[in-house]
Amino acid sequence: MYTLQNELLKIAVKKTGAELCKITSTKHETDFMWDGNPEVWSGIAPNLFPIIGALKNNTYTFEDKTYTLPKHGFIRNNENLEVVEQTKNSLTFKLTYSDALLKVYPFKFEFYIRYTLTENTLEIKHTIKNMDDKPLYFSLGGHPAFKCPVFENETYEDYFLEFEDIENSETHAINMDNGLISAHTKPVFNNTNLLPLKHDLFNEDALVFKDLKSRSVSLKSKMKGEVLTVNYPNFPYLGIWAKPTGDYVCIEPWLGIADHENTNQDFISKEGILKLDADKDFVATYSVAIGKSHLI
Repeated sequence: MYTLQNELLKIAVKKTGAELCKITSTKHETDFMWDGNPEVWSGIAPNLFPIIGALKNNTYTFEDKTYTLPKHGFIRNNENLEVVEQTKNSLTFKLTYSDALLKVYPFKFEFYIRYTLTENTLEIKHTIKNMDDKPLYFSLGGHPAFKCPVFENETYEDYFLEFEDIENSETHAINMDNGLISAHTKPVFNNTNLLPLKHDLFNEDALVFKDLKSRSVSLKSKMKGEVLTVNYPNFPYLGIWAKPTGDYVCIEPWLGIADHENTNQDFISKEGILKLDADKDFVATYSVAIGKSHLI
């Protein structure tokens, strides 16, 4: 376990998957992250690469060959990430392609994730380096789960999400039998920026948004006000999810999306897939700012 701390916040990151597992008030020891209770959901904040969500039959094709990848890719639960830099306020992890990985993902890459703590804000910066002599194709995303409720004498229904802009958007329904995006949509926002939280909101899996105008969203308590804000300027897709029995909410910035039910499974034409030319780098960052009133 690796830690960073300043006068306001403490964070902890596991070596496995370079997974953020704690954001805590330095002064009050208040926890803001889900605890990963395995009886509900053992994840806390898995990192998603080189795919988001599920592939049809867990496979894709590239240059007439078929490859297999698990849901959300191979960074989460990966024990081969290493710390390549640690400073007073930052931690940087790295994963490099290997012969084993080339059998499931035929691209030579370096994956970096850097956590930087500045006052009340944690920045999560992803860097992908194409080490190959051909284009690299990938998706990328975060999956942080925030505790909800955070404070005593609150309920899940005392919380809501407030988006940066007024929205009129639908969720793209997930087929719960296979985890794929179906052709069905369901209205969520009707000229509002508020999303009240309730456990049955997630009875049909995640809310998946493709066209939100907002690039930030705040988790708020009716009694305690703004708890935290996630800023995701580089991420056009957003997932909102929890297990219906879980006292948490995941706010998931995505560059990419799960396969559609009618996919041809061609990796290059997959929705949301990104192309990175040989010897080029790609950077995407999101941040979590904890409300200062809960830290002082």
